[in-house]
Amino acid sequence: MSVTAPPLGGRIVIAQRWSDATFLHWRVDPARVAPLLPEGTRPDEIDGSTWVGLIAFRLSHSAFLGGPAVPYFGTFPEVNVRLYSVDERGRRGVVFASLDASRLVSVLTARAAFGLPYHWARMSMGRRGGLVAYRSRRHDLDARLVPKRNERAVPNAGTHLVARPLSAPVEGDPIADFLTARWAFHETHLGVTNYARNEHERWPLRKAELIRMDDQLLAAAGFPDLGAATPDSVLFSPGVRTVFGLPRQLPGS
Repeated sequence: MSVTAPPLGGRIVIAQRWSDATFLHWRVDPARVAPLLPEGTRPDEIDGSTWVGLIAFRLSHSAFLGGPAVPYFGTFPEVNVRLYSVDERGRRGVVFASLDASRLVSVLTARAAFGLPYHWARMSMGRRGGLVAYRSRRHDLDARLVPKRNERAVPNAGTHLVARPLSAPVEGDPIADFLTARWAFHETHLGVTNYARNEHERWPLRKAELIRMDDQLLAAAGFPDLGAATPDSVLFSPGVRTVFGLPRQLPGS
């Protein structure tokens, strides 16, 4: 697979910066993931497995339709649970099982405009002594939002992650490339499957050590066993700048 994003094509509708990203991933049987994906897609595989990811980072410098960056509402921590998809035209992407963010306006806008399963949460993140830490806990009000697809009822689901980025860079690793060189997402919205492209430079990756994980987001997304399992891959990146194009309906959906 390509480790360089193809040109976006079309108009840029959103630009963002993603910083201090920790990627935790587990191998799973593709048959377990298949029922959770949008129509017209299937699990993307490598070495006979697909993967479930728990990714935490800071989103900032959000700008829309070529305008200036939005203060406050355009900057917040985010944690997402994501799956890996490929459609009938061979286009790879991710499918978000859930996304947690601390700005209610951003949560409601992303749900309404793109159908993304965002949740409103109380969140924080920071760095100290070579460690990076993320905390998230969904608000009580979030339970009133309409759940997406196969989300489970886990009241006040949250996560507490602490990782230590290591100095060793990650280069030429096909698994790391498979997990991070993704240039689109697939999502069901208003009864159809959409494909939305993004473009950014290659993630500058380092190996990382997981120091602590206390998580219920994986369980809420339908993977109750993974929160107690050691991740098969732990990576860290200082970040990238990314842009998104308009979603397009998948043919036949």
